[in-house]
Amino acid sequence: MANHLAQEVDSRRTFAIISHPDAGKTTLTEKLLLFGGAIRDAGTVKGKKTGKYATSDWMEIEKQRGISVTSSVMQFQYEDFRINILDTPGHQDFSEDTYRTLMAVDSAVMIIDSAKGIEEQTLKLFKVCRMRGIPIFTFINKLDRQGRQPLELLAEIEEVLDIETYPMNWPIGMGKEFYGIYDRHNKRIEQFRTDDDSRFIPLDDNGEIIGDHPIKQNALYDQALEEVLLLDEAGNEFSIEKLNKGTMTPVFFGSALTTFGIQTFLETYLEFAPPPQPRMSSNGEIEPSSEGFSGFVFKIQANMNPAHRDRIAFVRICSGEFERGMSVTLARTGKQFKLSQSTQFLADDRSTVNKAVSGDIIGLYDTGTYQIGDSIAEGKSIIQYEKLPEFTPELFVKVTAKNVMKQKSFHKGIHQLVQEGAVQLFKTYRMEDYILGAVGQLQFEVFVHRMKNEYHSDVVMEPMGSKIARWVEDDQIDESLSSQRSLLVKDRFDNPVFLFENEFALRWFTDKNPSIQLKDPMEID
Repeated sequence: MANHLAQEVDSRRTFAIISHPDAGKTTLTEKLLLFGGAIRDAGTVKGKKTGKYATSDWMEIEKQRGISVTSSVMQFQYEDFRINILDTPGHQDFSEDTYRTLMAVDSAVMIIDSAKGIEEQTLKLFKVCRMRGIPIFTFINKLDRQGRQPLELLAEIEEVLDIETYPMNWPIGMGKEFYGIYDRHNKRIEQFRTDDDSRFIPLDDNGEIIGDHPIKQNALYDQALEEVLLLDEAGNEFSIEKLNKGTMTPVFFGSALTTFGIQTFLETYLEFAPPPQPRMSSNGEIEPSSEGFSGFVFKIQANMNPAHRDRIAFVRICSGEFERGMSVTLARTGKQFKLSQSTQFLADDRSTVNKAVSGDIIGLYDTGTYQIGDSIAEGKSIIQYEKLPEFTPELFVKVTAKNVMKQKSFHKGIHQLVQEGAVQLFKTYRMEDYILGAVGQLQFEVFVHRMKNEYHSDVVMEPMGSKIARWVEDDQIDESLSSQRSLLVKDRFDNPVFLFENEFALRWFTDKNPSIQLKDPMEID
Protein backbone atom coordinates (compact mmCIF):
# COMPACT_ATOMS: atom_id res chain seq x y z
CA MET A 1 0.00 0.00 0.00
CA ALA A 2 2.73 2.46 1.04
CA ASN A 3 4.77 1.74 -2.09
CA HIS A 4 1.71 2.12 -4.35
CA LEU A 5 0.84 5.46 -2.69
CA ALA A 6 4.41 6.73 -3.10
CA GLN A 7 4.33 5.87 -6.83
CA GLU A 8 0.97 7.59 -7.30
CA VAL A 9 2.13 10.73 -5.46
CA ASP A 10 5.37 10.81 -7.46
CA SER A 11 3.40 10.93 -10.73
CA ARG A 12 1.62 14.17 -9.73
CA ARG A 13 2.66 17.58 -11.00
CA THR A 14 0.70 20.54 -9.65
CA PHE A 15 1.48 24.03 -10.91
CA ALA A 16 0.02 27.50 -11.33
CA ILE A 17 0.39 29.65 -14.42
CA ILE A 18 1.20 33.27 -13.57
CA SER A 19 1.58 36.34 -15.76
CA HIS A 20 0.50 39.89 -16.44
CA PRO A 21 -2.88 40.17 -18.22
CA ASP A 22 -2.73 39.45 -21.96
CA ALA A 23 0.64 37.67 -21.84
CA GLY A 24 -1.08 34.48 -23.03
CA LYS A 25 -1.69 32.61 -19.79
CA THR A 26 -5.14 31.22 -20.53
CA THR A 27 -4.14 30.43 -24.14
CA LEU A 28 -1.17 28.39 -22.90
CA THR A 29 -3.47 26.56 -20.47
CA GLU A 30 -5.79 25.66 -23.35
CA LYS A 31 -2.95 24.28 -25.46
CA LEU A 32 -1.61 22.18 -22.58
CA LEU A 33 -5.10 20.69 -22.18
CA LEU A 34 -5.14 20.01 -25.92
CA PHE A 35 -1.90 18.01 -25.68
CA GLY A 36 -3.24 16.15 -22.68
CA GLY A 37 -6.29 15.08 -24.70
CA ALA A 38 -8.54 16.84 -22.19
CA ILE A 39 -10.14 18.97 -24.94
CA ARG A 40 -10.46 18.53 -28.70
CA ASP A 41 -10.55 22.15 -29.78
CA ALA A 42 -8.90 25.10 -28.06
CA GLY A 43 -10.85 28.35 -27.90
CA THR A 44 -9.03 31.64 -27.48
CA VAL A 45 -9.70 34.08 -24.69
CA LYS A 46 -10.94 36.75 -27.10
CA GLY A 47 -13.33 34.32 -28.79
CA LYS A 48 -16.45 36.51 -28.70
CA LYS A 49 -17.07 36.58 -32.45
CA THR A 50 -16.60 32.87 -32.96
CA GLY A 51 -18.54 31.89 -29.85
CA LYS A 52 -15.53 29.82 -28.70
CA TYR A 53 -14.19 30.64 -25.28
CA ALA A 54 -11.28 29.42 -23.26
CA THR A 55 -12.08 26.25 -21.31
CA SER A 56 -10.63 27.74 -18.15
CA ASP A 57 -12.79 30.89 -18.42
CA TRP A 58 -16.09 29.35 -17.31
CA MET A 59 -17.75 32.37 -15.68
CA GLU A 60 -20.07 34.40 -17.90
CA ILE A 61 -18.32 37.71 -17.18
CA GLU A 62 -14.99 36.14 -18.16
CA LYS A 63 -16.42 35.18 -21.55
CA GLN A 64 -17.79 38.68 -22.07
CA ARG A 65 -14.63 40.54 -21.10
CA GLY A 66 -12.02 38.05 -22.31
CA ILE A 67 -10.21 37.96 -18.95
CA SER A 68 -9.84 35.49 -16.12
CA VAL A 69 -11.31 36.74 -12.85
CA THR A 70 -11.16 33.54 -10.84
CA SER A 71 -8.67 30.71 -10.51
CA SER A 72 -9.64 27.63 -12.51
CA VAL A 73 -8.55 24.07 -11.76
CA MET A 74 -7.91 21.59 -14.56
CA GLN A 75 -6.64 18.02 -14.36
CA PHE A 76 -5.48 15.69 -17.10
CA GLN A 77 -3.19 12.76 -17.83
CA TYR A 78 -0.08 13.09 -20.01
CA GLU A 79 1.99 9.95 -20.53
CA ASP A 80 2.72 8.66 -16.98
CA PHE A 81 1.91 11.94 -15.24
CA ARG A 82 -1.26 13.26 -13.62
CA ILE A 83 -1.20 17.02 -14.07
CA ASN A 84 -3.10 19.61 -12.04
CA ILE A 85 -3.07 23.09 -13.62
CA LEU A 86 -4.31 26.11 -11.71
CA ASP A 87 -5.00 28.95 -14.15
CA THR A 88 -4.98 32.17 -12.11
CA PRO A 89 -6.38 35.65 -12.79
CA GLY A 90 -3.72 37.96 -14.21
CA HIS A 91 -5.59 41.16 -13.36
CA GLN A 92 -4.13 42.83 -10.26
CA ASP A 93 -7.59 43.38 -8.77
CA PHE A 94 -7.73 39.62 -8.20
CA SER A 95 -4.27 39.24 -6.69
CA GLU A 96 -5.63 37.76 -3.47
CA ASP A 97 -7.17 34.77 -5.28
CA THR A 98 -3.90 34.24 -7.15
CA TYR A 99 -1.74 34.52 -4.02
CA ARG A 100 -3.83 31.90 -2.21
CA THR A 101 -3.68 29.62 -5.24
CA LEU A 102 0.12 29.81 -5.18
CA MET A 103 -0.01 28.26 -1.69
CA ALA A 104 -1.56 25.13 -3.24
CA VAL A 105 1.07 24.36 -5.91
CA ASP A 106 4.54 22.79 -6.06
CA SER A 107 5.84 24.88 -8.97
CA ALA A 108 4.85 27.79 -11.19
CA VAL A 109 5.01 28.62 -14.89
CA MET A 110 5.67 32.29 -15.56
CA ILE A 111 4.62 33.61 -18.98
CA ILE A 112 6.33 36.67 -20.41
CA ASP A 113 5.23 38.57 -23.50
CA SER A 114 8.31 38.76 -25.76
CA ALA A 115 7.46 42.33 -26.77
CA LYS A 116 6.77 43.65 -23.25
CA GLY A 117 9.14 41.74 -20.99
CA ILE A 118 8.62 41.83 -17.22
CA GLU A 119 5.37 43.63 -16.37
CA GLU A 120 4.11 44.88 -13.03
CA GLN A 121 1.79 42.00 -12.12
CA THR A 122 4.34 39.39 -13.20
CA LEU A 123 6.82 40.97 -10.79
CA LYS A 124 4.34 40.90 -7.90
CA LEU A 125 3.42 37.26 -8.46
CA PHE A 126 7.04 36.27 -8.93
CA LYS A 127 7.84 37.75 -5.51
CA VAL A 128 5.22 35.50 -3.90
CA CYS A 129 6.78 32.46 -5.58
CA ARG A 130 10.23 33.58 -4.42
CA MET A 131 8.95 34.07 -0.87
CA ARG A 132 7.73 30.47 -0.86
CA GLY A 133 10.79 29.13 -2.69
CA ILE A 134 8.60 27.71 -5.48
CA PRO A 135 10.48 26.41 -8.56
CA ILE A 136 9.65 28.66 -11.52
CA PHE A 137 9.67 27.75 -15.22
CA THR A 138 9.57 30.65 -17.71
CA PHE A 139 7.79 30.59 -21.07
CA ILE A 140 8.55 33.58 -23.30
CA ASN A 141 5.49 33.85 -25.52
CA LYS A 142 4.41 35.39 -28.84
CA LEU A 143 7.60 34.67 -30.82
CA ASP A 144 5.39 34.67 -33.95
CA ARG A 145 5.18 38.46 -33.46
CA GLN A 146 7.98 41.00 -33.46
CA GLY A 147 9.40 41.38 -29.96
CA ARG A 148 12.51 42.30 -28.01
CA GLN A 149 15.85 40.57 -28.49
CA PRO A 150 16.11 37.27 -26.55
CA LEU A 151 19.41 38.24 -24.85
CA GLU A 152 17.81 41.50 -23.73
CA LEU A 153 14.85 39.58 -22.25
CA LEU A 154 17.16 37.22 -20.37
CA ALA A 155 19.12 40.15 -18.95
CA GLU A 156 15.89 41.79 -17.77
CA ILE A 157 14.68 38.60 -16.07
CA GLU A 158 18.00 38.26 -14.23
CA GLU A 159 18.21 41.93 -13.22
CA VAL A 160 14.59 42.68 -12.34
CA LEU A 161 13.71 39.32 -10.76
CA ASP A 162 17.17 38.58 -9.33
CA ILE A 163 17.11 35.00 -10.60
CA GLU A 164 19.52 33.06 -12.81
CA THR A 165 18.23 31.96 -16.21
CA TYR A 166 19.02 28.89 -18.29
CA PRO A 167 17.48 28.86 -21.79
CA MET A 168 16.36 25.31 -22.61
CA ASN A 169 15.84 26.45 -26.19
CA TRP A 170 16.62 29.50 -28.30
CA PRO A 171 14.60 31.27 -31.02
CA ILE A 172 15.67 31.35 -34.65
CA GLY A 173 14.33 34.74 -35.72
CA MET A 174 10.97 36.18 -34.66
CA GLY A 175 7.79 37.71 -36.03
CA LYS A 176 7.37 37.19 -39.77
CA GLU A 177 10.88 35.74 -39.86
CA PHE A 178 10.40 33.24 -37.05
CA TYR A 179 11.77 29.89 -38.23
CA GLY A 180 11.70 27.86 -35.04
CA ILE A 181 13.74 27.09 -31.94
CA TYR A 182 17.16 25.65 -31.33
CA ASP A 183 16.42 23.05 -28.63
CA ARG A 184 19.52 22.91 -26.40
CA HIS A 185 18.05 20.33 -24.06
CA ASN A 186 16.81 17.82 -26.66
CA LYS A 187 19.61 18.57 -29.16
CA ARG A 188 17.37 19.30 -32.13
CA ILE A 189 15.90 22.11 -34.19
CA GLU A 190 12.12 22.46 -34.01
CA GLN A 191 10.82 24.17 -37.15
CA PHE A 192 7.90 26.60 -37.14
CA ARG A 193 4.90 25.94 -39.42
CA THR A 194 6.06 22.61 -40.85
CA ASP A 195 4.50 19.15 -40.99
CA ASP A 196 5.07 16.82 -38.06
CA ASP A 197 7.21 14.54 -40.23
CA SER A 198 9.82 17.24 -40.85
CA ARG A 199 9.30 19.38 -37.73
CA PHE A 200 12.39 18.15 -35.87
CA ILE A 201 15.95 18.28 -37.25
CA PRO A 202 18.51 16.34 -35.16
CA LEU A 203 21.84 17.92 -34.12
CA ASP A 204 25.24 16.26 -33.87
CA ASP A 205 27.55 16.23 -30.83
CA ASN A 206 28.82 19.68 -31.77
CA GLY A 207 25.26 21.07 -31.75
CA GLU A 208 25.04 21.47 -35.53
CA ILE A 209 22.63 20.04 -38.10
CA ILE A 210 23.68 16.67 -39.47
CA GLY A 211 24.13 16.79 -43.26
CA ASP A 212 22.60 19.39 -45.58
CA HIS A 213 19.42 21.31 -44.83
CA PRO A 214 17.97 24.51 -46.37
CA ILE A 215 17.82 26.27 -42.97
CA LYS A 216 21.64 26.16 -42.87
CA GLN A 217 21.65 28.83 -45.60
CA ASN A 218 19.60 31.18 -43.42
CA ALA A 219 21.50 34.05 -41.75
CA LEU A 220 19.10 33.90 -38.77
CA TYR A 221 20.14 30.30 -38.17
CA ASP A 222 23.81 31.39 -38.11
CA GLN A 223 22.90 34.17 -35.65
CA ALA A 224 21.08 31.67 -33.38
CA LEU A 225 24.13 29.37 -33.49
CA GLU A 226 26.41 32.25 -32.44
CA GLU A 227 24.11 33.21 -29.56
CA VAL A 228 23.81 29.58 -28.38
CA LEU A 229 27.62 29.33 -28.44
CA LEU A 230 27.76 32.48 -26.32
CA LEU A 231 25.28 30.93 -23.86
CA ASP A 232 27.33 27.73 -23.71
CA GLU A 233 30.53 29.62 -22.96
CA ALA A 234 29.38 32.55 -20.82
CA GLY A 235 25.86 31.64 -19.65
CA ASN A 236 24.78 29.92 -16.46
CA GLU A 237 25.16 26.19 -15.99
CA PHE A 238 21.92 24.31 -15.45
CA SER A 239 21.43 23.30 -11.81
CA ILE A 240 18.49 21.21 -10.60
CA GLU A 241 19.36 22.28 -7.02
CA LYS A 242 19.00 25.96 -7.90
CA LEU A 243 15.79 25.23 -9.80
CA ASN A 244 14.28 23.47 -6.78
CA LYS A 245 15.24 26.38 -4.51
CA GLY A 246 13.65 28.89 -6.90
CA THR A 247 16.97 30.67 -7.64
CA MET A 248 17.24 29.54 -11.28
CA THR A 249 14.52 29.44 -13.93
CA PRO A 250 14.64 27.30 -17.10
CA VAL A 251 13.53 29.50 -20.03
CA PHE A 252 11.53 28.32 -23.04
CA PHE A 253 10.56 30.27 -26.17
CA GLY A 254 7.44 29.64 -28.24
CA SER A 255 4.00 30.78 -29.34
CA ALA A 256 0.95 29.62 -27.39
CA LEU A 257 -1.49 30.96 -30.00
CA THR A 258 0.04 28.87 -32.79
CA THR A 259 0.73 25.92 -30.43
CA PHE A 260 4.44 26.13 -31.22
CA GLY A 261 6.93 24.93 -28.60
CA ILE A 262 4.15 23.87 -26.20
CA GLN A 263 4.71 20.12 -26.37
CA THR A 264 8.48 20.55 -26.01
CA PHE A 265 7.90 22.80 -23.01
CA LEU A 266 5.43 20.38 -21.38
CA GLU A 267 7.67 17.35 -21.77
CA THR A 268 10.74 19.17 -20.43
CA TYR A 269 8.72 20.66 -17.58
CA LEU A 270 7.55 17.17 -16.55
CA GLU A 271 11.15 15.97 -16.62
CA PHE A 272 12.36 18.57 -14.12
CA ALA A 273 9.32 19.81 -12.15
CA PRO A 274 9.09 18.58 -8.54
CA PRO A 275 6.43 16.11 -7.40
CA PRO A 276 4.32 17.03 -4.32
CA GLN A 277 6.51 18.43 -1.56
CA PRO A 278 6.37 18.18 2.28
CA ARG A 279 4.36 20.93 3.98
CA MET A 280 4.62 22.58 7.37
CA SER A 281 1.72 22.13 9.79
CA SER A 282 0.88 22.39 13.46
CA ASN A 283 2.22 18.81 13.73
CA GLY A 284 5.52 19.65 12.04
CA GLU A 285 6.46 18.78 8.46
CA ILE A 286 4.01 16.41 6.75
CA GLU A 287 5.34 14.12 4.02
CA PRO A 288 3.09 13.78 0.94
CA SER A 289 3.42 9.99 0.93
CA SER A 290 2.39 9.58 4.60
CA GLU A 291 -0.70 7.39 4.74
CA GLY A 292 -3.10 9.65 6.66
CA PHE A 293 -5.17 11.90 4.38
CA SER A 294 -4.93 15.64 5.02
CA GLY A 295 -5.36 18.85 3.04
CA PHE A 296 -6.42 22.49 3.15
CA VAL A 297 -9.07 24.69 1.52
CA PHE A 298 -7.45 27.39 -0.62
CA LYS A 299 -10.52 28.56 -2.52
CA ILE A 300 -14.32 28.57 -2.29
CA GLN A 301 -16.43 29.16 -5.40
CA ALA A 302 -20.20 29.63 -5.55
CA ASN A 303 -22.43 28.79 -8.51
CA MET A 304 -20.02 26.86 -10.69
CA ASN A 305 -23.18 25.06 -11.74
CA PRO A 306 -25.83 27.83 -12.03
CA ALA A 307 -28.61 25.24 -12.36
CA HIS A 308 -27.91 23.90 -8.88
CA ARG A 309 -26.65 27.05 -7.11
CA ASP A 310 -23.94 24.98 -5.49
CA ARG A 311 -20.75 25.97 -3.73
CA ILE A 312 -17.44 24.15 -4.00
CA ALA A 313 -14.50 24.20 -1.58
CA PHE A 314 -11.23 23.53 -3.44
CA VAL A 315 -8.88 21.33 -1.40
CA ARG A 316 -5.20 20.72 -2.02
CA ILE A 317 -4.40 17.21 -0.78
CA CYS A 318 -1.14 17.38 1.18
CA SER A 319 -0.77 13.79 2.37
CA GLY A 320 -2.19 10.32 1.97
CA GLU A 321 -5.11 9.18 -0.15
CA PHE A 322 -8.60 10.62 -0.34
CA GLU A 323 -11.52 8.18 -0.57
CA ARG A 324 -15.08 9.36 -1.07
CA GLY A 325 -17.15 8.73 2.05
CA MET A 326 -14.20 8.90 4.45
CA SER A 327 -14.51 10.66 7.82
CA VAL A 328 -12.36 13.72 8.51
CA THR A 329 -11.89 16.29 11.26
CA LEU A 330 -12.01 20.02 10.55
CA ALA A 331 -9.15 21.55 12.59
CA ARG A 332 -10.85 24.93 13.18
CA THR A 333 -13.95 23.43 14.87
CA GLY A 334 -12.77 19.94 15.87
CA LYS A 335 -15.92 18.52 14.26
CA GLN A 336 -15.98 15.21 12.37
CA PHE A 337 -17.99 14.56 9.21
CA LYS A 338 -18.01 12.41 6.06
CA LEU A 339 -16.76 13.60 2.67
CA SER A 340 -19.54 12.04 0.61
CA GLN A 341 -19.76 14.52 -2.30
CA SER A 342 -16.50 15.19 -4.11
CA THR A 343 -15.52 16.20 -7.59
CA GLN A 344 -12.63 16.82 -9.98
CA PHE A 345 -12.52 19.49 -12.66
CA LEU A 346 -11.88 20.50 -16.20
CA ALA A 347 -12.93 24.13 -15.68
CA ASP A 348 -16.74 23.89 -15.24
CA ASP A 349 -16.88 20.29 -16.47
CA ARG A 350 -16.58 17.97 -13.51
CA SER A 351 -16.96 14.40 -12.49
CA THR A 352 -17.33 12.59 -9.19
CA VAL A 353 -13.99 11.52 -7.80
CA ASN A 354 -13.76 8.42 -5.63
CA LYS A 355 -10.02 8.46 -5.02
CA ALA A 356 -7.25 11.05 -5.17
CA VAL A 357 -3.78 11.36 -3.69
CA SER A 358 -1.40 13.99 -2.41
CA GLY A 359 -0.82 16.68 -5.02
CA ASP A 360 -4.33 16.43 -6.46
CA ILE A 361 -6.94 19.17 -6.20
CA ILE A 362 -10.46 18.04 -5.35
CA GLY A 363 -13.71 19.91 -4.87
CA LEU A 364 -15.96 19.30 -1.88
CA TYR A 365 -19.60 20.38 -1.97
CA ASP A 366 -19.97 23.02 0.72
CA THR A 367 -23.13 23.99 2.56
CA GLY A 368 -21.32 26.56 4.71
CA THR A 369 -18.97 24.19 6.52
CA TYR A 370 -15.68 25.52 5.18
CA GLN A 371 -13.72 28.75 5.28
CA ILE A 372 -10.70 29.63 3.17
CA GLY A 373 -7.62 28.33 4.99
CA ASP A 374 -9.42 25.44 6.74
CA SER A 375 -7.46 22.21 7.18
CA ILE A 376 -8.99 18.73 7.26
CA ALA A 377 -7.45 15.39 8.21
CA GLU A 378 -8.49 11.75 8.23
CA GLY A 379 -10.24 10.29 11.29
CA LYS A 380 -9.78 12.20 14.54
CA SER A 381 -6.43 13.74 13.59
CA ILE A 382 -6.22 17.51 13.92
CA ILE A 383 -3.75 19.07 11.49
CA GLN A 384 -3.60 22.79 10.74
CA TYR A 385 -1.57 23.86 7.72
CA GLU A 386 0.11 27.23 7.24
CA LYS A 387 -2.05 30.33 7.29
CA LEU A 388 -3.05 31.62 3.85
CA PRO A 389 -2.28 35.25 2.94
CA GLU A 390 -4.97 37.86 3.65
CA PHE A 391 -5.17 41.14 1.81
CA THR A 392 -6.18 44.41 3.38
CA PRO A 393 -8.98 45.94 1.26
CA GLU A 394 -8.26 49.41 -0.08
CA LEU A 395 -11.51 50.48 -1.79
CA PHE A 396 -14.89 50.55 -0.05
CA VAL A 397 -18.55 50.92 -1.06
CA LYS A 398 -21.87 50.91 0.77
CA VAL A 399 -24.17 48.32 -0.78
CA THR A 400 -27.96 47.95 -0.60
CA ALA A 401 -30.61 45.98 -2.47
CA LYS A 402 -32.30 47.97 -5.23
CA ASN A 403 -35.55 46.07 -4.65
CA VAL A 404 -36.47 45.83 -0.95
CA MET A 405 -38.76 42.90 -1.79
CA LYS A 406 -35.70 40.81 -2.74
CA GLN A 407 -33.83 41.06 0.56
CA LYS A 408 -33.56 37.28 0.90
CA SER A 409 -31.68 36.77 -2.37
CA PHE A 410 -29.63 39.92 -1.65
CA HIS A 411 -28.41 38.58 1.71
CA LYS A 412 -27.80 35.08 0.36
CA GLY A 413 -25.78 36.43 -2.58
CA ILE A 414 -23.65 38.71 -0.42
CA HIS A 415 -22.82 36.03 2.14
CA GLN A 416 -21.95 33.41 -0.47
CA LEU A 417 -19.79 35.71 -2.60
CA VAL A 418 -18.03 37.10 0.47
CA GLN A 419 -17.06 33.57 1.50
CA GLU A 420 -15.14 33.23 -1.78
CA GLY A 421 -12.77 35.91 -0.48
CA ALA A 422 -12.76 38.31 -3.46
CA VAL A 423 -14.60 41.00 -1.49
CA GLN A 424 -14.79 41.51 2.27
CA LEU A 425 -17.96 42.38 4.16
CA PHE A 426 -18.21 44.93 6.96
CA LYS A 427 -21.19 46.26 8.93
CA THR A 428 -21.67 49.55 10.75
CA TYR A 429 -22.12 49.22 14.50
CA ARG A 430 -25.60 50.61 15.09
CA MET A 431 -27.49 50.38 11.81
CA GLU A 432 -25.62 47.29 10.52
CA ASP A 433 -25.42 48.82 7.03
CA TYR A 434 -23.40 46.68 4.62
CA ILE A 435 -20.01 47.90 3.44
CA LEU A 436 -17.87 45.98 0.95
CA GLY A 437 -14.10 46.24 0.76
CA ALA A 438 -11.90 45.09 -2.12
CA VAL A 439 -8.37 45.37 -3.46
CA GLY A 440 -9.52 46.78 -6.82
CA GLN A 441 -12.51 48.32 -8.58
CA LEU A 442 -12.99 45.38 -10.95
CA GLN A 443 -13.91 43.16 -8.01
CA PHE A 444 -16.95 45.38 -7.35
CA GLU A 445 -17.97 45.21 -11.02
CA VAL A 446 -17.77 41.41 -10.95
CA PHE A 447 -19.75 41.40 -7.69
CA VAL A 448 -22.57 43.50 -9.22
CA HIS A 449 -22.64 41.29 -12.33
CA ARG A 450 -22.79 38.07 -10.33
CA MET A 451 -25.44 39.38 -7.90
CA LYS A 452 -27.66 40.26 -10.87
CA ASN A 453 -27.05 37.12 -12.95
CA GLU A 454 -26.62 34.44 -10.29
CA TYR A 455 -28.87 35.72 -7.48
CA HIS A 456 -31.32 37.91 -9.47
CA SER A 457 -30.59 40.79 -7.13
CA ASP A 458 -29.82 44.28 -8.45
CA VAL A 459 -27.70 46.25 -6.02
CA VAL A 460 -26.99 49.92 -5.43
CA MET A 461 -23.41 50.87 -4.63
CA GLU A 462 -22.36 54.12 -3.01
CA PRO A 463 -18.59 54.67 -3.34
CA MET A 464 -16.74 55.52 -0.11
CA GLY A 465 -13.35 55.89 -1.79
CA SER A 466 -10.09 54.45 -0.54
CA LYS A 467 -9.64 53.74 3.16
CA ILE A 468 -6.94 52.24 5.36
CA ALA A 469 -8.38 49.24 7.23
CA ARG A 470 -6.89 48.27 10.59
CA TRP A 471 -8.22 45.53 12.85
CA VAL A 472 -8.46 46.14 16.61
CA GLU A 473 -6.76 43.58 18.87
CA ASP A 474 -9.23 44.16 21.74
CA ASP A 475 -12.87 43.43 20.88
CA GLN A 476 -14.12 45.66 23.75
CA ILE A 477 -13.75 48.90 21.83
CA ASP A 478 -15.45 52.19 22.70
CA GLU A 479 -17.96 52.94 19.93
CA SER A 480 -17.66 56.68 20.58
CA LEU A 481 -14.19 56.59 18.96
CA SER A 482 -15.91 56.18 15.58
CA SER A 483 -15.89 59.30 13.42
CA GLN A 484 -16.09 60.29 9.78
CA ARG A 485 -12.31 60.09 9.44
CA SER A 486 -12.02 56.92 11.57
CA LEU A 487 -15.13 54.84 10.93
CA LEU A 488 -15.60 51.89 13.29
CA VAL A 489 -17.17 48.83 11.67
CA LYS A 490 -17.33 45.05 12.23
CA ASP A 491 -16.04 42.40 9.84
CA ARG A 492 -18.11 39.31 9.02
CA PHE A 493 -16.78 37.58 12.16
CA ASP A 494 -17.84 40.60 14.30
CA ASN A 495 -14.24 41.70 14.89
CA PRO A 496 -13.89 45.51 15.23
CA VAL A 497 -12.16 47.32 12.36
CA PHE A 498 -11.34 51.00 11.85
CA LEU A 499 -11.55 52.43 8.32
CA PHE A 500 -9.23 55.45 8.29
CA GLU A 501 -9.66 58.21 5.72
CA ASN A 502 -5.91 58.47 5.05
CA GLU A 503 -2.47 58.02 6.62
CA PHE A 504 -2.81 61.29 8.52
CA ALA A 505 -6.07 60.10 10.16
CA LEU A 506 -4.37 56.79 11.08
CA ARG A 507 -1.37 58.55 12.67
CA TRP A 508 -3.60 61.04 14.51
CA PHE A 509 -5.74 58.21 15.94
CA THR A 510 -2.67 56.19 16.98
CA ASP A 511 -1.15 59.21 18.75
CA LYS A 512 -4.42 59.99 20.59
CA ASN A 513 -5.12 56.35 21.54
CA PRO A 514 -1.75 54.67 22.25
CA SER A 515 -3.40 51.88 24.26
CA ILE A 516 -5.40 50.60 21.26
CA GLN A 517 -3.48 47.96 19.31
CA LEU A 518 -4.18 48.12 15.55
CA LYS A 519 -3.27 45.27 13.19
CA ASP A 520 -2.75 45.00 9.43
CA PRO A 521 -3.48 41.38 8.30
CA MET A 522 -0.87 41.76 5.55
CA GLU A 523 1.83 41.92 8.22
CA ILE A 524 3.25 38.47 8.94
CA ASP A 525 3.14 37.46 12.58
